[in-house]
Amino acid sequence: MDKPLIISIGREFGSGGHAIGEELAKRFSLAFFDHNLLEHVGEEKNISGEAMRQYDERPRNLFLTRTVRGYSNSIRENVANMQFDYLRRMAAEGKSFVIVGRCAESILKGTPGLITLFILGDFEAKRARVERIYHLSPEEAEHKMSRMDWERKSYHNYYCKGKWGDSRNYDLSINSSRLGFEGTVEMLETYIRARIRA
Repeated sequence: MDKPLIISIGREFGSGGHAIGEELAKRFSLAFFDHNLLEHVGEEKNISGEAMRQYDERPRNLFLTRTVRGYSNSIRENVANMQFDYLRRMAAEGKSFVIVGRCAESILKGTPGLITLFILGDFEAKRARVERIYHLSPEEAEHKMSRMDWERKSYHNYYCKGKWGDSRNYDLSINSSRLGFEGTVEMLETYIRARIRA
């Protein structure tokens, strides 16, 4: 690939955004980052990626933390900023990759080769997927979906001007329940290849 390609994927919990991102990374032979981004950040900072995982994509607690002269005592905020810096540096170096979440559509805005996607889904389809993957009852799945989406939305909206899931902030938003996994990946691959040629 002559020019850099960065595919940023925002997603609702249960929509299959992570799996769709993995498949797109395979089809375009790109590095794939989601939770594993913490391992790369940790290696650089000499911190355990596993230790940071509990703070990943979690909203900052505004009542228990504060920022003074640009320095925050919030571990969640520091973990988020380390990831943002790592992504910006990779983009500045002209690297190509797929990144799931981490406000990438906002923090990398204006980067050449950036394509931003948002994956959503029908409530029932998402619930069935969460039940299957996490072995939960329908009620437990609904609770997990609600909590995870609240955390993602709060996290995103704290760091970004654009609102999480607002289609105006992404190049393309797609309901993965309509075409299913394969159909959604095929459509996104076609769109991305058209963007590369443009």
